[in-house]
Amino acid sequence: MSDAAIVQENVLRIRARIAEACHRVGRNADEVTLIGVTKSVNRSIADALIAAGVHDIAENRVQDAVAKFGRRSSSPPLPAEVRLHMIGNLQTNKARDVVNLFTMIHSINRTAVAAALQHEAARQGLQRDILIEVNTAGDEAKQGADLSEVLHLKGYVIEKCDRLRLVGLMTIAPEVADAEETRAAFRSLQLLRERLVAADPAHPLPILSMGMSNDFPIAIEEGATHVRVGRALFVGLASPA
Repeated sequence: MSDAAIVQENVLRIRARIAEACHRVGRNADEVTLIGVTKSVNRSIADALIAAGVHDIAENRVQDAVAKFGRRSSSPPLPAEVRLHMIGNLQTNKARDVVNLFTMIHSINRTAVAAALQHEAARQGLQRDILIEVNTAGDEAKQGADLSEVLHLKGYVIEKCDRLRLVGLMTIAPEVADAEETRAAFRSLQLLRERLVAADPAHPLPILSMGMSNDFPIAIEEGATHVRVGRALFVGLASPA
């Protein structure tokens, strides 16, 4: 079987699991966006993923995205319908490429990052959708704003960053065997969103980015609108990188 056929089969399998998770909690599968995380694969495999109908693509490292999709890539530009998502930890010195390449930035976790992106977006004449990354589990090994910091960061973005459109929240669940601990991290983000919107209905925060290859069905059951799946989309490839 060709790599493209393997990727197509994996996409169908993941979409079926998304539909099953939605069915369990009475949601419509159309409410959930599958983001294909291509950090471990080369451009040809990423193109196969796009051809299989996954039009939301994510990278963790800015330099890898630049080499694969941006100014250092020898490949053709991505199709117009493809949206690039930045999901990794951000350094302020990468702001130029982040703003230039990515449609949505999931990992805003401090005001310095927001300020750098605002400066670059204004310089380039662009506007970008962003999410606040929240460390819902209080895990020292994870990036993300503490729950106590989110309100301040939200206010800063809304008041000071007119080139950044705050559209939701993102979290990464702890890597634990206990599914209920994972569920609690996702539920915490949903509850945080509800509290923030109740206090400020003018900013509805429609996007909850949560769930990866090992836990996306639980995330969907707890309200995820965007799931970030990498490894599970490339099972069976002889040499994905």
